[in-house]
Amino acid sequence: MIKASIRDLRTRFPHVRALIEREGEVVITDRGRAIMVLRPVEEARVAPHGSVDYFARLKLRQPRSIGRAGRKALDEANRGER
Repeated sequence: MIKASIRDLRTRFPHVRALIEREGEVVITDRGRAIMVLRPVEEARVAPHGSVDYFARLKLRQPRSIGRAGRKALDEANRGER
């Protein structure tokens, strides 16, 4: 586990940035006590030509699929009075 202090962030940020790029993450300490972790931001995948990935959006909003009974109840609720 790579550590850097708050003082290192202020005075030697290029060195800390190189550590983050090389190691993946750096633990920031304040008076010897770990207070946070710095890691690079993961870039969001952009679909070609500005199209929207609807399945990825659905997975973000509903990570677990509903069961058979839930699907049937949803279909019945959407069907209404016919």
